[in-house]
Amino acid sequence: MSRSVELIDVEMTFGKARAVEKLSVAIEGGEFFSILGPSGCGKTTILRLIAGFMQPTGGRILIGGRDMVGIGADQRPTSMIFQSLALFPLMPVWENIAFGLEVRGVRKADRRKRAEELLELIALPGYGDRMVHELSGGQKQRVAIARALAVEPQVLLLDEPLSALDLKLRQHMRAELRSLQKRTGVTFIYITHDQSEALAMSDRVAVMSAGVLQQVAPPLELYSNPATPFVARFVGETNEFPGRVERVADGMAAIETAHGLFTGRSGANLKVGDQAIVYVRPEAISLAAGADANGLHAVAEQLEFEGATAMLHAKTDGGYRLSAALPHHRLAEAPTAGTNVRLSFAASQALVLAHA
Repeated sequence: MSRSVELIDVEMTFGKARAVEKLSVAIEGGEFFSILGPSGCGKTTILRLIAGFMQPTGGRILIGGRDMVGIGADQRPTSMIFQSLALFPLMPVWENIAFGLEVRGVRKADRRKRAEELLELIALPGYGDRMVHELSGGQKQRVAIARALAVEPQVLLLDEPLSALDLKLRQHMRAELRSLQKRTGVTFIYITHDQSEALAMSDRVAVMSAGVLQQVAPPLELYSNPATPFVARFVGETNEFPGRVERVADGMAAIETAHGLFTGRSGANLKVGDQAIVYVRPEAISLAAGADANGLHAVAEQLEFEGATAMLHAKTDGGYRLSAALPHHRLAEAPTAGTNVRLSFAASQALVLAHA
């Protein structure tokens, strides 16, 4: 059984420093929920508050509808996986997995049985008697997950558990984590600074900056419709064209920039005269102008081949640098360095937000 988690006006201060500021969010039972943000934004503090390792200086935390004020970490229906994993090197794998059960007084035979069941669940059958140093990085990650699941938590808290792995293994393990979460139905709250992890695994993502919650949304919504300039810049790559709003109508906004008049989807509360920025993802910029496209002239500087795509870096006459992602099948058309190019983007693929 999974539990919901609700944070209501949660604050956390350390002296004069405010780590978390008036944060409210409701996490559904059985949800894979990620908190994404740069180092120092408060995301790990939130995890530790939910776990009960510290008490908030303001607000309330509810797990399964029950207020957690005064309830210690050992009494909460949570389990936490730390970035360091904290496996015991002198214990075999099965004892690492069953350690929490031993603390609770479960008989050895029952502990071993549960450990073997979890080894099957994490696709490591027969590894129970191995020592930790005999495992690969990915196998250690799985053992840490199994140990956390052994005590049957209703909420599993994960503090950047994949950060020490190489790229290929991280990609494999995030798929494993997602699959495991769906099989167990446990509520996962996952902390990361890696946007690709958050977007790939999560049902919803919360983006944090300097202790402030910027936006909560499903991954596609977060990427396609960022609510603030911070989210637009932090989640994925983007090009920015600042200017003044000239017209707002029918969900679209026209903005006068140094490169001409551009039109894009209007963000919230925009009005004529506002200073604003047009945000355009590299993959939305094309070498060929469409009928409704916003166009600008530039000079190609560099082409970075990335496999499925290549990133074209170009510079406008005014010295502004921008990037366009070219699909593999269009690479034959890619301009060489020093070539004049006309770039364009559809208004529907651009978003105009008020200047922060």
